[in-house]
Amino acid sequence: MKRIGLTGPIGGGKSTVAAILREAGVPVLDADRLAHEGLLARAAEVCRAFPEACPDGRPDRGRLAERVFRNPGARRRLEALIHPYVRERIAAELARLERAGAPLAVVEIPLLFETGWDRRLDGVLVVTAPAELRYRRLAGRGLAEDEVRRREAAQLPAAEKARRADWVIENDGDLEALRRRVRAWLREVDP
Repeated sequence: MKRIGLTGPIGGGKSTVAAILREAGVPVLDADRLAHEGLLARAAEVCRAFPEACPDGRPDRGRLAERVFRNPGARRRLEALIHPYVRERIAAELARLERAGAPLAVVEIPLLFETGWDRRLDGVLVVTAPAELRYRRLAGRGLAEDEVRRREAAQLPAAEKARRADWVIENDGDLEALRRRVRAWLREVDP
């Protein structure tokens, strides 16, 4: 089974590409969803480490994000609590898919290079877009540019991600153009 990582800068379109791949029948594992599960599974530890982000005894994702994207040390503490859970779940799901005979699996991981997942996979697809387009998309989701820049600071620059990738899809057009690019990539990687 080919194991491909999917990443890119915030607002680049990786979640849209993941949805297109799922529509095509490709299993896609979502590290963000697993991190949310991990946050719930490790709630007690997270609340001990970040009591200000747990006003009612449970982690408040907004308060936690505000804290960790402003403080690299806090971000590393949170990652140390959550990332082992995510790694275990991804490994277990990839093993299950392989036993089931899946020819291809994609793992969507925003911090793919930063966490070393690129060394565990058969290739990396980066989805990117021009910064001004990404900022417009994210503003439409309610994120201010300064918040986007703080989140970007926690990641490798988009150009570095593209340089390290095996494949790059530029998401600078409409949805149908992106679909065509994803289908072409899929024919290349899984003929």
